[in-house]
Formats: sequence, C-alpha cells, structure tokens
Amino acid sequence: MRKICLFIAMSLDGYIADTKGGVDWLQGQGSDNENLDTYSEFTKNIDTILMGWNTYHQIVTELSPKEWVYNDFTTYVITHNEQTSSEKIHFININPCDFIKKLKEENGKDLWICGGANLVQQLVDEDCIDDYYITIIPTILGSGIRLFESAEHEIKLRLLQTRSYNGMIDLIYTRR
Repeated sequence: MRKICLFIAMSLDGYIADTKGGVDWLQGQGSDNENLDTYSEFTKNIDTILMGWNTYHQIVTELSPKEWVYNDFTTYVITHNEQTSSEKIHFININPCDFIKKLKEENGKDLWICGGANLVQQLVDEDCIDDYYITIIPTILGSGIRLFESAEHEIKLRLLQTRSYNGMIDLIYTRR
C-alpha cells in the first residue's frame, strides 16, 4: 500500500514561512556544497504530489514562474478556486483525507504532501500522514505560518532517522 509522506522544512521554532508567506530563509548556515541531496533521495519513492492552493500559487508566481518544477510527478492541488487542469496538474475541490484514502488504495509509489499548513493540518487532524520528513532550518523566525497548529488528538511517532548537515537537521518519523 502506498504511504502518505509529509516532506517539508521548518524553522527551529516551527514555522514553514514568514509572516508574508516568504521562504527565502530556507537555507543552512554555510555554503550549498555542504548540503545533502535529500530531495532526490526522497522523490525516488514518490510519483504523486498533493499541495494546497497557496503552495501552488507561490511556486508558479515566485519560486519557479517559468517552468513547473514537478513535471516528473502527478500533482493534485486541493483548492476551492476554479482552475483548468492539465495532464500533470489537477485542481480538485474535495476533502483531502477522503481523496488520499482513495489514492492510497491505487497502484503506484508513495504520495508527497508538499504543503501548505492548512492542508497539513487537515491531514494531521484526521491522522492521514504515515511518515514525516521534516528538516529543521537553523533560523528562529519568531512568527509566521506554523507547520502544526493545535491538534485534535495526540499522534505518537517513532523516530527512524536523523541527519545533520550545514546546520540543518533531517528528522524522519513514522506513525507508531
């Protein structure tokens, strides 16, 4: 069965974006040659991405406006906005947990929850995430968009792996 994986970075104090939604602080403490390619390693087992509208909009307007960076994947954007879907990007207005449960039963590789906070919170509230890949960035933002808000219930996790590089720490957890 496919797994639902959250792969995301956050500040040391738990934010995934600053107060204006910016992510230009997402970097380590030194040069890029000190980084590991955790993204390529993670995406070997992924064929589908789910994201919320704000994440999609930020990618296409700020982070990569000239080309869609996730062409190797099928992407579903959970949104109330009416948009025209393409072969690789599908805009859907559906309960994300119900949709994920359906996708989980289909053949394929694992699913990546790419962001944002609203989508993550809905999935946490329904305990739909199997694995949590979280990179801690050596920055304290003080405010912004939190990764986890108040949970409706406790979710116990098991630490599978940690890695440290360039001042960042990768944490990989699975549900117990």
